[in-house]
Amino acid sequence: MTPHDESIAEPLARDHVGSLARGLSVMEILALHPAGLTLTETAEKAGLTRAGARRFLLTLVASGYALQDGRVFRLSPRLITLARTWLSGSSLWAYAEPFMREVSTVLNESCSAAVLADEDVVYVARIAGARIVSVGLHVGTRLPALWTSMGRVLLSDLTPADLDLFLARATMDANTEHSVIERDALARHITTARTDGYAIVDQELEIGLRSIAVPIRDRNGRIVAAINISTQSARTSLTQMKREFLPRLKQAAASIENYFVVQ
Repeated sequence: MTPHDESIAEPLARDHVGSLARGLSVMEILALHPAGLTLTETAEKAGLTRAGARRFLLTLVASGYALQDGRVFRLSPRLITLARTWLSGSSLWAYAEPFMREVSTVLNESCSAAVLADEDVVYVARIAGARIVSVGLHVGTRLPALWTSMGRVLLSDLTPADLDLFLARATMDANTEHSVIERDALARHITTARTDGYAIVDQELEIGLRSIAVPIRDRNGRIVAAINISTQSARTSLTQMKREFLPRLKQAAASIENYFVVQ
């Protein structure tokens, strides 16, 4: 580290509020367990003492972000309201919705948008199609990035070194018999997505579910989000997805990217 790097790192470390970071970690743990957790379970999962976990949980309860039912703590609907307020105020997705809706209407399938959040993608916009897809998806849904088309597109923006680090720490739990869990093979898929400008995932998240995604880039060319179309393998072939879905998605992505040009 150079002296200049040290001068930057020191203020960042000094300004970091550790207690806030741990509190947010507790919220994320509760979000993964909608039925709730006991104090002991929360402490174990968060790597905290019981006393420390108790303070965080009671603070969340007092602020309205968590509920206590006997020995069990769970997140309250207030967090959903906060997320919806942020999403409704995000002018990008208000701008993107008409283009996503057009894709959904023409193809008669669902069109979704997501951003990368740690090892997951988080849905930030969704236009449901008339046809039923068995996976229940909505704004706020988190899915593993490695086995979703939007996730692979988003990960393709990482540098090779950062991608290696991501894959080294990622949890490799197969969702189906088709899930690719070899790190080298996943790296190849993500590199191909970077080269091709799109990704297709075939039944790696759920049997019978296929999706294709393309990136949304900002004015600097960085990938800030991805949009996809999901369909059933029984009604849409991979060739059909590339021939019919991909041009529509690319057209919508180009229209959405105009948002960054006019800002």
